Amino acid sequence: MRVGIPKEIKNNENRVGITPAGVKTLVNAGHEVAVEKSAGLGSGFSDEEYRTHGAVIMDQAADVWNFAEMIMKVKEPLPEEYSFFREGLILFTYLHLAPEPELTKTLLSQKVRAVAYETVQLNDGSLPLLTPMSEVAGRMAVQIGAQFLEKPYGGKGVLLGGVPGVQQAEVVIIGGGVVGTNAAKVALGMGAHVTLLDLNANRLRYLDDIFEGKVATLMSDSYHIEQAVIKADLVIGAVLIPGSRAPKLVKDYMVQQMSEGSVIVDVAIDQGGSIETIDRVTTHADPTYVKHGVVHYAVANMPGAVARTSTLALTNVTTPYALRIARHGLEACAKLLPEVAKGINVYDGHITNAGVADSLGYPYTKIEELF
Repeated sequence: MRVGIPKEIKNNENRVGITPAGVKTLVNAGHEVAVEKSAGLGSGFSDEEYRTHGAVIMDQAADVWNFAEMIMKVKEPLPEEYSFFREGLILFTYLHLAPEPELTKTLLSQKVRAVAYETVQLNDGSLPLLTPMSEVAGRMAVQIGAQFLEKPYGGKGVLLGGVPGVQQAEVVIIGGGVVGTNAAKVALGMGAHVTLLDLNANRLRYLDDIFEGKVATLMSDSYHIEQAVIKADLVIGAVLIPGSRAPKLVKDYMVQQMSEGSVIVDVAIDQGGSIETIDRVTTHADPTYVKHGVVHYAVANMPGAVARTSTLALTNVTTPYALRIARHGLEACAKLLPEVAKGINVYDGHITNAGVADSLGYPYTKIEELF
């Protein structure tokens, strides 16, 4: 199979779809790989490294897209890339289609076969291609929140861990999955008082156990969310429903009750966001805005800021799946690996993910019916 790696064009997105080691793996298996010039520089990989490991370096994005039978990316295509779509092209990347009606419409009309990293799901419910970026984003959310709590960044001037004789900051994390757990680890490590909310009582028991009671756990409902949020210095939205738009759990009236200079970091923004007062996606170049006196951070590609770590972590898990798709073809691979079938969001003009279909009002077609 011919595999193409275009340069990411999202604002300050420095990750790349594959490492030189991943190129070597594909080439050694008999596949051809084309990498757009400078695609890996943001992650510290030179064109020469890719070339040494068997990639062809192409000057233009259009050349890479036209060459490839499968495109491997990190983030969803932007409108400037829609013209590269064509029938039968395999697109293997993070898609987050629920809040992206125009991208979804274009993928459908061009009959692209789109496999979303974030909905590749194992039988135990885990998301192997999302997990590493959730780990990165969860850990980043706390250090970002700590920075924006500083007065020069618009915050109230609070140190997360406090000092002897001064109370530490209150960090509230909504969602006890991979993002929330990693955020709690870092917040605890920085000395904050941490409250974590989740819907699943068994998950709360597990978190209480692994954190040895050092994290306060609450059942996630409107009452407890309000009570926790209004006292928080830093709120981290860490809610995920695979494929679907994130529910708006933190309401406007709750944010109005937060003290001035508090900070909200919504890691769920790439699925539409879980905070009602977040009404737009921000970028690394302009990451925050203030509403009701509260600093809101809503960058949809947080891990792009730590591109070297993120690219290595991501491609550790995506490359083996890319190798299987390249070896067997998408259809045969999906039959062999049920998690790949769950990852297919759009196939030959049909929405094949129930969460995406429900969020955008499209009919849902089971992928098995199309094979």
